[in-house]
Formats: sequence, structure tokens, C-alpha cells
Amino acid sequence: MLFNSFAYLIFLPIVFILYWTLAQRKLSYQNILLLIAGYVFYAWWSYKFLALLFLSTFLDYAYGFGVASDNKKKAKLFLWLSVINNLGILALFKYYDFFVIEAQKLLQHIGWNMQPALLEWVLPVGISFYTFHGMSYVFDIYRAQQKPIKSFADYAVFVSFFPLLVAGPIERAHHLLPQIQRKRVFNYTQAVEGLRLILWGMFKKVVIADQLALRVNEIYERYPEQNGFTLVLGIIGFAFQIYGDFSGYTDIALGSAKLLGFELLSNFKFPYFSRNVAEFWNRWHISLSSWFRDYVYIPLGGSREGKTKTIRNIFIIFILSGLWHGANKTFIVWGFLHACGFLPLYLFAQNKKYAKTVVAANKLLPSIKELLQMLATFVFVSIAWVFFRAPTLHMAVAYLSRMCSDIYQYPKQFLQIPYGISILAYVVPLLLADWYLRRDERVLKVPQNKLLRYTLYAVLMFFTLYYLDLFSDGKKIDFIYFQF
Repeated sequence: MLFNSFAYLIFLPIVFILYWTLAQRKLSYQNILLLIAGYVFYAWWSYKFLALLFLSTFLDYAYGFGVASDNKKKAKLFLWLSVINNLGILALFKYYDFFVIEAQKLLQHIGWNMQPALLEWVLPVGISFYTFHGMSYVFDIYRAQQKPIKSFADYAVFVSFFPLLVAGPIERAHHLLPQIQRKRVFNYTQAVEGLRLILWGMFKKVVIADQLALRVNEIYERYPEQNGFTLVLGIIGFAFQIYGDFSGYTDIALGSAKLLGFELLSNFKFPYFSRNVAEFWNRWHISLSSWFRDYVYIPLGGSREGKTKTIRNIFIIFILSGLWHGANKTFIVWGFLHACGFLPLYLFAQNKKYAKTVVAANKLLPSIKELLQMLATFVFVSIAWVFFRAPTLHMAVAYLSRMCSDIYQYPKQFLQIPYGISILAYVVPLLLADWYLRRDERVLKVPQNKLLRYTLYAVLMFFTLYYLDLFSDGKKIDFIYFQF
């Protein structure tokens, strides 16, 4: 089920009403309803993979009791069983064909021809997210941050909670499970905040991201015919398309959870106002970057074992982060580029400089230095996005080469109005809104004046419904991160 669909606009109110009327009487009723809602939500996309979701859930639930053992060897055995189980599921469905094909190409270079069997399975939606949820639960038990829970239904809700089931944020067991295990009481203020986030998230997805997608797709599909300026606009357009798409999804997820009395982890904190690449990763897909930090980078030694091993660990987590997004060399290169951007900051001890600050926190406008820092970071991140967006490395390199060579040969094109200039009509309003909201990503600040506030709601709702075209599901554009 898509958030930007008529089905979800019916589904969410039904769950909300049942949850706060019939199910409110008892905690177990609330959780059973959430479990049913999660499976219905997932089955709407494909009921065929419900069995895989249930199997993954059950195995990690069972492993949790073994990991909690006082016998360290037994605990480590069950920890590894969970890791092998979850990564095995990912390997079969997401990476098997990719690595087999790459191995085939490598062997052909040495004269060994082979015809490997390919699985060609459909990638189950959300598989990268719910497998990481399961591993976080087992890891947290192993680290004594979480005790195994007796109720399978409660644990299953943690894995299949519908707001985050298919595209995150990637929750931690010690953060979400306590909320599942205590009775929720309706909070009017929290519910209003949730509705605002849903409205804003829908607007970012449907009005900004989807409209940018139409223009960006056309530029990328016809890039050999475009001039350099248009290709620049295509890069800018995709940077804001993926941001509007994924942060819009996150806003809807956080808002939907708030309606049900839950507070999910933050996933975006206005990343394009970052002053270096390290700050960008503190603000972009936070739940994934922090997951790799806590469960991969630190166990590998983090930055405690000298610079050589730290550099190794940095490249490992960034390349794994790229590979997590998809079985394609383009994602590996994308991760490698970010590792290269992060490395100088580590070497000069600048990687934590902006970890706890907001740009121009107490000012209306940034300083010249801050503006240049944000611009440089955005340029680097946007160029890396080309490898994320392009289906092949050859196309990514060709796109950038075409752009640079055309600009070099015809610099005066920047004095002309290029094809694709309408991209800025969607980028600039989002940029201005984010600048206004940049101090708190979890609450949509609205005017205190009632007339202005409801006018704003009406405008956002009008454009969202206008572009949503509720009864034409065939025209819907999937959320980008559904494919991961």
C-alpha cells in the first residue's frame, strides 16, 4: 500500500478509529490491531511475501532468547545465526543475481565461460528495513540494552509496524519496544502534530518530488541531447526529488505513528543545509547511518585502533551503505565517493565539528562562510547523486562528461533560459520552507494566527489533492526507497 494512494487515505482513518475506540480498552487489543494492520498494509503490495516477513520475524524472536543466555558461547552462536539468517535472506533476494553475474564477467576475462543459474526473484518491498529491524533487536539483547520479550505479538508489531514497515526509519528495539509494551493514551497535541506532518509529507512527495521526477526523468533519458546547463538542472532536480520523496515518506511515517501514540526516530534534519559531508550524514537517513555506526563501525574498532584501521572502517561502512541501497556498482561508487568526501574531515579532525549545531541557529541568514560551506557540500553530494540515479556507471560518467564539456565549450549558455528551468519552481519553495523549519524537523511550525494557519492547511491540501489524482492509481509514482 502506498502512502500517496486513495487506499491509504481510507486505511489510516479506519485504523485510527478502531485503535482509539475498541482497542483502547486493553493494551493487547491495541497491539493485535496494529499487527493485523501491519500485515494488511504489507499484503496490499504483495500477499505472497507475507510468509517471508513472518518467517524473518519468528526466527529473530526465537534467537533473542538464545542470545540472552548467560553462556557466552551460546549467546554468540545465536547472534551469528541471526546475522546469517538475515543477511542470507538479503543475499538470496537482493544480491545473489548481482554477484553471480559479476563473477561470470570476471571468469570470462580469464577464458572460463559459465552459464550460472539466476534466481530472478522479485525483490520483496521493505526487505532491507525489516531485516535490519530484526538484527537490531538481537544485537541490543546481546549488548544487554534490551531483554527478550515474551509476547510474540509485541515483537511482531515492532517488525511490522505499518508506518515504518517498508521504508523506515530503521527503529531500534530499545527505543520502540518500550512504547509497544506500554498502553497508549490519546494525546490531542501529538495527534495534531501528526496530521500536520502527514500533510506536509504528502505535499513534499506529491507536489514537489513527483513533479520533479517527471522533469528529471526526461533529462536523464535524453541527456546526450541536452546542453550543460540543463544537465546541471537535472542534477539539482534529482537532489531535491530524492529528498522530497524520502523525507516526505518519513514525515508521513512519523505523523501516522504520532496519531497512534508513538514517537519514531528522526530520519532527516534538513541535510542540504549541512556545512560538510560529515554533517550531511548526521542529517540524511539518520537511522541507517547510525545503524551502521553502532552495529558495524564500532564493533570493527571504530576510531579506537589507529588511523589505518579507522580509514578502513570508514570505507567499509560507506561502501556497505551504498550496497545496502541496491545490487549495482553505481551504489558502491556512490558510497565510495562519500567515503572519500568524509576522509579529509576525519584526518583533520573536522568530522564532529557540526554534530550538535544548526546553521545560522540564532540568525535569519547564514554568514558568507556558512553559505559557501553549504554550497560546496551540496555540489559534492549532488554530483554523487548522479551515480545513485544512473542505471549504469557508463551513463553516470557520460552524463557528467557531457555536462562539463558542454559548459566548457559554451559558457554563455548560462545567460540563456534553458530547458528544464521549471525545476527551480519546485526547488526554491521547498528550500525556503526548510530554511524556516530548520531548527526542528519533528514539528511543522505554523502561524499562530488562526486565519493564516487554516489558509496554509487549505493551500497545502488543495495542491496535494490536485496533483494526487486520487482515483488514478496507475499514475502513482512509487517512493524511491520502496525499491530498497
